[in-house]
Amino acid sequence: MHALNLYQQRRTQYALNDQLPLPRAALETLIKSVVREAPSAFNSQSSRVVILFGDEHQKFWNQLVKDALRPLTPAEQFVNTEKKMASFAAGAGTILFFEDQDVIRGLQEKFALYADKFPEFSANAAGMAQFAVWTALAEAGIGASLQHYNPVIDAQVHSAWNLPASWQLSAQMPFGGNAAEFADKDYMDDAQRFRVFG
Repeated sequence: MHALNLYQQRRTQYALNDQLPLPRAALETLIKSVVREAPSAFNSQSSRVVILFGDEHQKFWNQLVKDALRPLTPAEQFVNTEKKMASFAAGAGTILFFEDQDVIRGLQEKFALYADKFPEFSANAAGMAQFAVWTALAEAGIGASLQHYNPVIDAQVHSAWNLPASWQLSAQMPFGGNAAEFADKDYMDDAQRFRVFG
């Protein structure tokens, strides 16, 4: 399949179920392989990943994220928050993406000329790893979306799974079977987005 076709297949899916089209072990291997191949500045390999299945996935959305958001959300709006958490929890799992700040600090010390740029380079690496995983999931027939409840949940995540303090959470990707068709996607006019010279 042409790469562009894969990119077009990658879409946000909020309607998830827990039925996956491939075994868990194969999915783990796929995610690890894709992250391993994702590019990073100076080949820093700064991305880190935690994959949650079963009760751990449920705990993340139905307990940890909800408990973190409850005091920050007006009571009359929390019903909608709970519905959103339930839609994510209905999936088969969640991928937590991190960037290792120890790696970034090490690069800043080694290449002082670019020190102020390494957080930006790290964000680029994170985005590429997330996009690559999302695209690979889509090709496998697995629905997903990219969420950003960090930094509100950072301390709870580190505590719940005893993660290194240097791992900075950058995104969360609930995934599962596609429980509904994808909605149409709108595109802005090319003239507003692109410039070509020469």
